[in-house]
Amino acid sequence: MLSLAEFLTTERIVLLDHPGNRDAVIEAAARLLADRSPNAVAEISTSLRQRERMGSTAIGHGVAIPHGRSDAFADTRAAFLRLRPGVDFEASDGEPVDLVFAMAVPEHFTQQHLQLLSELAQRFGDAGFRSALREAPDAAALRATLLAPSALAST
Repeated sequence: MLSLAEFLTTERIVLLDHPGNRDAVIEAAARLLADRSPNAVAEISTSLRQRERMGSTAIGHGVAIPHGRSDAFADTRAAFLRLRPGVDFEASDGEPVDLVFAMAVPEHFTQQHLQLLSELAQRFGDAGFRSALREAPDAAALRATLLAPSALAST
């Protein structure tokens, strides 16, 4: 099952007040995923925006999983942003998004990319998990919640 510790570092977990709009959130996610490397920020931002243009990555219940493929790095990278207030991601349920899990995956990781998306959708489908993320008082608590073993692993 999903082990976020492999690709989600502490520095890529943030609480973002006044996030603006979806484009601003995508840009913030790209900066986190690129570890602030200017060339990588542009490449990852373009990849995330291209995927978002194909259709919203909002999966409902205030969650979005923007993702894209990029060879800016040899490894999968993830970032988590909790937004206050939530922003419009054109979710099918109409709810504003306040929980964003962004990923940049190398071009050749096709199967891993699909598996990660499936597992993330399953994990974020859990109302208790979403509530714990929304109630976490700080980034350290968010990290602990995100990296806790999933209850789904035993099902």
